[in-house]
Amino acid sequence: MLVALYFILGLTLLYYGADYLVKGGTNIALKLKVSPLVIGLTLVAYGTSAPEFVVSVDAATKGLADVSLGNIVGSNICNIALILGLCSIITPLRVNPKLLKSDIGIMIASAALLVIFYAINRGVNRWEAALFLSGSISYTVWSFYSSRKEGTEVPDELPGKEYSIGVSILMVAGGLTALVGGAKLFVNSAIGIARWCGVSEAVIGLTFVAVGTSLPELATSVVAAIKKEQDIAIGNVVGSNIFNILAVLGVTPLITPLKAQGISCVDMILMLAVSILLYPVMKSGMKISRKEGILLLAIYIIYTAYLIVK
Repeated sequence: MLVALYFILGLTLLYYGADYLVKGGTNIALKLKVSPLVIGLTLVAYGTSAPEFVVSVDAATKGLADVSLGNIVGSNICNIALILGLCSIITPLRVNPKLLKSDIGIMIASAALLVIFYAINRGVNRWEAALFLSGSISYTVWSFYSSRKEGTEVPDELPGKEYSIGVSILMVAGGLTALVGGAKLFVNSAIGIARWCGVSEAVIGLTFVAVGTSLPELATSVVAAIKKEQDIAIGNVVGSNIFNILAVLGVTPLITPLKAQGISCVDMILMLAVSILLYPVMKSGMKISRKEGILLLAIYIIYTAYLIVK
């Protein structure tokens, strides 16, 4: 009974948190004359990745490196295959050409670098983390600078109600708080159930925790897609994947280096493969169609089934 109550409360927090985050984020974009895509790639993406950050740091400090790194690898797979798959099934997603020029390439390069580091030492050490962190800072600064310099077209007004910059910031903060709280309720119950069922820590990180910490991205992207804020829907996923590697794995190993033995080559390769696959999928017709969404979702279902039965 209590678990069911947590589940309902978590879903409610996730939905309203995502709704306020999207509204606040788009209003901030309007006030600062920054494109909604950049807001989706940075502010919204980093905010919805807060659960990954909290969970990975917490797991690492407790000596659960498999959960910490598995959370990031699983979340990045989930963000592309599950979230973009579901969103594009709900409504085909129009792709902003800017994503194909730079951001997708940065996401793929980040994933490839993580695979290389993991192949070398089965984890991420402090020097590698410092490289990731410097990349995260550089990417964020460059995103805002290039958007303002290029004079990216920003709508003069929003289709819905407009809010002041102060109210918009409060909406973003409140939305993030609700998202993190909702995700925490889900993750705590999921880990308890998984351990009771005898599931390994690596699988817990790659599935239960990864999906749980990706619920804010899922809720935010779905709500954004429904509201036709497609730049935020896609930008949130791409930006979150970049943040997960460059920022979360840029900070966590600085606190305690990660040595994860339970993450397999299949997990790492699939993370890189779906990142690479996203480029031709988005470039084809400059949108993610429903058929492509079904393909992405099928990949995630097959991968999850593989983890459970292996």
